[in-house]
Amino acid sequence: MITLNRAVVVEGKYDKARLAALIDAPILQTDGFGIFRDKELQALLRRYATTCGLILLTDSDSAGRLIRGRIESVCGKDADVVNLYIPKREGKERRKTAPSKENLLGVEGMDTETLVNLFSAYQAAEGTKKDPLERGDLYELGLFGGRDSKSRREAVLKELGLPEELGVARLLDAVNFLVGKQRFLEICARLFTE
Repeated sequence: MITLNRAVVVEGKYDKARLAALIDAPILQTDGFGIFRDKELQALLRRYATTCGLILLTDSDSAGRLIRGRIESVCGKDADVVNLYIPKREGKERRKTAPSKENLLGVEGMDTETLVNLFSAYQAAEGTKKDPLERGDLYELGLFGGRDSKSRREAVLKELGLPEELGVARLLDAVNFLVGKQRFLEICARLFTE
């Protein structure tokens, strides 16, 4: 498994599932053209792009180029965004009954060797893995599943500069990747003991 110091952005859930077996990093999906209207995801991508960087990996078709362009526009020209490109290969994904409109394989259809080679240049140094914050930690901190959990979570998200409507799963990914468990616990202690 390749550990990355950057978040990765892909188009869909099958692309995300394909990469999840190969890389250790937050993988965000745009849900295709959903990136054009999802303000929360746009804000999250900007945060990753200005904090640790993004790797964009979209399909090599015209839709992939449009999505890639939108993400770059949303993040701004000063953002740390790396573009990776899969080779243009004709064919269809196994789960589909027909090939794509442009008859090209997408990220989900790429072979493992190609994907590993794409990401290997961005592999993190050994020992960069942090002690991860877990869902149970958020529950114990009162950030979900309890009275006032929504307002507590919004306060933490605001302090971290993350979208205030961010869900628990995305919050965990962002905290583990951008902040780390220890610093997060310190922030929560300061916010909730004042």
